[in-house]
Amino acid sequence: MDLGLTDKIVLVTAASKGLGKAAAREFAREGAHVAMCARSDQIETAAAEIRQEAGRRVLALRADLTQPSDIEAVVAATLSEFGRIDILFINSGGPKPGNFLSLTPSDWEAAVHLTLMSAVRLCYAVVPHMIQQGGGSIVTTQSYSVKQPIDNLILSNSIRMAVIGLMKSLANELGPKGIRVNSINPAWTWTERVEQLMNDRAIRNGTTPEIEAANVTSDVPLGRMGTVEEFARAAVWLASPAASFIHGHALMFDGGAVKAAL
Repeated sequence: MDLGLTDKIVLVTAASKGLGKAAAREFAREGAHVAMCARSDQIETAAAEIRQEAGRRVLALRADLTQPSDIEAVVAATLSEFGRIDILFINSGGPKPGNFLSLTPSDWEAAVHLTLMSAVRLCYAVVPHMIQQGGGSIVTTQSYSVKQPIDNLILSNSIRMAVIGLMKSLANELGPKGIRVNSINPAWTWTERVEQLMNDRAIRNGTTPEIEAANVTSDVPLGRMGTVEEFARAAVWLASPAASFIHGHALMFDGGAVKAAL
């Protein structure tokens, strides 16, 4: 299937590894030019890999998504390099694990800045340009916890739902302006972040990361975690013109883990 991404301009955040890097790679494979950002200098290596593999223009940018000035600089640099942004793919690292009483109000504030306010600020920075150019597509990566909470991840469970509320509201506002807005919500997908969570659970439960990984996928009908490559294919399709009538949707990437009918 031709996803209609040839020569489209895509901005992918938190893209030095994991889900963000996988999405950036898949966008480039499908013919898009990609701007990708992350806090660490790993972003340069990731961009070089994708540039060499896909033969597309790939711009690497250093940015901390909790800093408004960094977000503004990333968007400005992308527009300077490419002249437009057709797709905004919002990704960020997850909030720290913990239950309610193990966390502090400062932890909540940090999580809001990382997960919610980064999405808010990215949209403020990009949406006016999409309106001016006559359309675009926004996809945010959140979690299947927006459908059912995950133990020991109260920050993620709470704040990601706020991002979904933002996306659903923006879908109503921006659809008439030609801008599609969706989210993709992965269940357990093997990344560095998930490895960290499995290690945390193993320490708390006196087990091993392998045992914990088997436990969390025990009720997944497909019987395993997803891969970053599978995630990227689904996410890139959702963001692409090939999904032109998918709007205001929260796509579950979960192997059937969420059992709710709706």
